[in-house]
Formats: sequence, structure tokens, C-alpha cells
Amino acid sequence: MPKIIRITTVPISLKLLLAGQMRFLKEKGWEVIMVSADGREVQTVERAEEVRHEVVPFTRQITPFQDLKSLVKLYHLFKREQPDIVHTHTPKAGLLGMIAANMAGVPIRIHTIAGIPAMAANGRKKGLLEQAEKWTYSNATHIWPNSKGLLDFVLAQKLCPESKLKVIAKGSSNGVDLEKFNRQALKENHLVAATMRILPGEDEYLILAVGRLVKDKGVEELVEAFLGSKIVNQSKLILLGEFEQNLNPLNPETIQTIQDHPRIVQIDWTDHVAHYMALADVLVHASHREGFPNVLLEAGAMQLPVICSDIIGNTDLIAQQKTGLIFPVKNVGVLREALEFAFVKRDHMIALADNLHQVVKTNYDRKFLQESIFSAYEKLLKASKTDE
Repeated sequence: MPKIIRITTVPISLKLLLAGQMRFLKEKGWEVIMVSADGREVQTVERAEEVRHEVVPFTRQITPFQDLKSLVKLYHLFKREQPDIVHTHTPKAGLLGMIAANMAGVPIRIHTIAGIPAMAANGRKKGLLEQAEKWTYSNATHIWPNSKGLLDFVLAQKLCPESKLKVIAKGSSNGVDLEKFNRQALKENHLVAATMRILPGEDEYLILAVGRLVKDKGVEELVEAFLGSKIVNQSKLILLGEFEQNLNPLNPETIQTIQDHPRIVQIDWTDHVAHYMALADVLVHASHREGFPNVLLEAGAMQLPVICSDIIGNTDLIAQQKTGLIFPVKNVGVLREALEFAFVKRDHMIALADNLHQVVKTNYDRKFLQESIFSAYEKLLKASKTDE
């Protein structure tokens, strides 16, 4: 029976980014172990995936002593469990997981790139983050960028040899659950609850953003563009996500505006994102950096029109005036114009959403992605045994 260890920095990534993958592998007859830091999602994800979870005290910041402690714990875990494959996701888990797996002699060491923090960093921090990426890649045997744009970036920056790189299927880390993100599958009680939290006025245009409320997600530009637009008095901006003040926090003025403005509704995270998408008129994803954004796949599955920034990941899925609207990242003026255009040209936006829906259904069904990942694992195992 093959044994695989899947690692993320925090347990919510196991719950949201890799949902169903561990259970899928278990049903294929594999032994699967999940690893992350401790957190409130651990028990939930253990129940959902029906596989064992091990706690390693990762942090998302640069914490040398804690990182060394986590590295040692990972090394002992790998020596004890003797996995065939270690597969890491997220930057800190990737760095420590790949180093420890290499030290422990794990034959197949895979890291999935779903975004590169150095892209949005400056100065000395940028150099440090780039070096961390190089260490991760050098200790891995295989690097799986989750979009063609990320693969091209890694090659252009000479972070990793091309021989290690592979995009699974058409990209994405886990595809989208087309049974969950489906207008026919929505539950009336969750729709009512979402409506009560938004309290939309009659004929109010609902602009939705989904994700952590941090600078890197373009929240400050979105708030400024919305408040400066001609449609502000006929619209509501719904921010579905929690403030995260430890890493990359919003400035205090933006936070105060979000909390006080009558036309901005901030809602802490929920598992019922599809119901908010069903109520919204447009989704805006103004992020500064991505790998392959799940929220755009989910919007596509829900036939929700999309406006997004012109960054790697977003542009792997969205084509200008074909499957959505694209604006230059951090450009408040063009984003404001895009909001106003979407408000006026609603039929056109629905046509773009229908195009995106077809692309998502054809290429990004979660079942197809999980089969593709499993097939890639099997090929690596077969090649590894041939080399022995």
C-alpha cells in the first residue's frame, strides 16, 4: 500500500484548498497522513477526510527557532513513517517539508506552488522570500505550479530547472466542486441567512469580494474604487472574509471605512460562499498575487460575472471581454470604470459569465483534477520503483 503525507502550514488550507483529496486517495487504497499546525479546523478536516492528522507547530511568519523545531519534528515523522511521497502546499510547509523530506531520504518529494509571496514583496524581504523559494525547489524532486503563468514565472526568474516543473491538467490545485457550486443545489435556509446578513435594498447592485481582508488581496483599491464610483449609491460592496492583522494588514483608515460605511457589508468567513455568489451581481478579485484562484473557478461554476486584476493566475482563466473583465493590478481608476461598465452592461456581463461557465465545466471539475493528480502520483511511483 503506497503511503503519502500531505502538508499545509495551517489546517484551513487542508479544509478549503485540498478538500476531498485525502479521502479520494484513501478510497484508492493508499495510506494517507495529513500534517499542519494545530487549529480549530483539525477535527473538522479529520472527520471529512477520514484520515489521520499530525500537528507540527508551523508559523506563517519568519520565526527561526520555531521553524527549526518544526523541521526536526517533520524529520522524525518522515523517518518513523517512511512515506513513498511527501507532497507540500503553502510556502512555510513547502520550505520545511521539502528540506526535512530530503534529509529523511523520502524518494518522491512534491511541492505545489499556489502563489509566490516574493511577487508582492519589496527590498530585503523580497530577496529573502526568493531564496526560500529556491531552497524549497532545490530540495524537492518535483515542482507542480498550479498555473501555466506560475510555471513561466518560475522559469523566467530561474528559480528552478525546467525538468522539475509540471502543471497538472489545465492548472488549479483542486478544481471546483460542481455539485456544491451549482445554482440548482442551493439551500433555501442558507439563501435566506445570506440575504439577512446583506440586507439588500430593492434593485441594489451587489458587488462581492471573497477572501482574507489584507493588502495583497487588493481590498484597499477595491474600497477606494467603489466609494469613488458613480454607482455607489445604487450598490453594496460585500466583503466576505475576515480581517487578518498579523500579516499584510489593511491600513487603519480602510478598516474604519469598511466598518462604518453604510454601503459596505463585511461578513466573517462562511462555508456557504455559493449562496452569496448566487445573490451577487458581480465578483471582483483585485488580488496583487495568486497561483490559480479558486474563487474565480467558483464564480465561473455559479455563472457569476467576474472582474479581476491582470496578474498570473487570474489571466490563466479569465480572458478580457471573453470570460470577464480585467484591469491593471492596483489601478483604482480602471477598476472604478470596470465597476461602472459592469453595472450598465449587465446583459453583456452575463454573456461573459456563461462563457466562463463552459470553460470551468470543461476543464476544472474537481473529480477530473483529483484523477489527474492520482495518475501523476502513480507514474512517479512506477518510475521510482524502476530506478531502484
